[in-house]
Amino acid sequence: MQTDVRKKLLEAFTNHEDEYLSGQYLADLIGCSRTAVWKHIEDLRKEGFTLEAVRRKGYRITQTSKTVSENEIRLGLKTNTLGQQIHYEESVESTQKIAHRLAYDEAPEGTLVVAEEQTCGRGRMDRAWHSPKYTGIWMSLILRPNIPPPKAPQLTLIAAVAVVQAMEQMTSLTPQIKWPNDILIAGKKVTGILTELQADSDRIISVIIGIGMNVNQKEEDFPEELRKIATSLMQEEGVEIDRAALIRAVLTKLETLYQLYLEKGFYPIKLLWESYAISIGNNITARTLTGNIYGKAAGITEDGVLLVEDLEGKTHHIYSADIELER
Repeated sequence: MQTDVRKKLLEAFTNHEDEYLSGQYLADLIGCSRTAVWKHIEDLRKEGFTLEAVRRKGYRITQTSKTVSENEIRLGLKTNTLGQQIHYEESVESTQKIAHRLAYDEAPEGTLVVAEEQTCGRGRMDRAWHSPKYTGIWMSLILRPNIPPPKAPQLTLIAAVAVVQAMEQMTSLTPQIKWPNDILIAGKKVTGILTELQADSDRIISVIIGIGMNVNQKEEDFPEELRKIATSLMQEEGVEIDRAALIRAVLTKLETLYQLYLEKGFYPIKLLWESYAISIGNNITARTLTGNIYGKAAGITEDGVLLVEDLEGKTHHIYSADIELER
């Protein structure tokens, strides 16, 4: 009940941005007493929200808390599904682990797991992901698409496009995608995406999309060995980025692209992805488990498989590899 009241309260402020809302209006809208409204207003203040109260006019949120708590994300969120259920933790080993557990427990599609810090964050091939506290976005999202299991990797590419579009909305930067799951700015990694599957042999139970974004790190926040290959949005943009607003932007863009994908298939996403791809048309080395393939990245297939044309004109289908861009 407490959660429902808080959710409705934040939805009211979201739908009436910069307007004063009276205690009586909020009580009638939510279906509770004015005393209950006042209590929740005070709880928001304790979280770090600044709320202005004007006699005869009501309440208005004038400043947020700069965390990525459930309330901070919910304020201003206008999606229908993604992020409508939020599981927030201050510190976790991995948001992916929590999302897997929630998915097994039948959490609804769109459930978001987000943390201020990961102590054992990981990327593809179980590589460690540096996730310091209060600087980045460490989140996992549960989807339940009605698609065959072999098509699940397409969701990584959809998420990559959504992240790039959200960054473009929130900054003046020009992010690019490196197949299959890295977002780069000025040649340095700023985001990684990890997609994991819960499935039977013929159907998907859930897809867990993990997104790690370097947002407000300074150079000294990165370990020495990462400083030449990793960056943050703040380092590149020169100003601090509102992390909760960026999460909302990612969820909004992803919901739009996900619905387009379910209705129209992968082709519209493929065109968008290729327009942001840093490797298409350039020479790359694909380091696969069976050896290295050198050639020109020619694009991706309808299934999201990378096409590489080698020096002899043969086209290779790359399903899994580390991609090194030729400088």
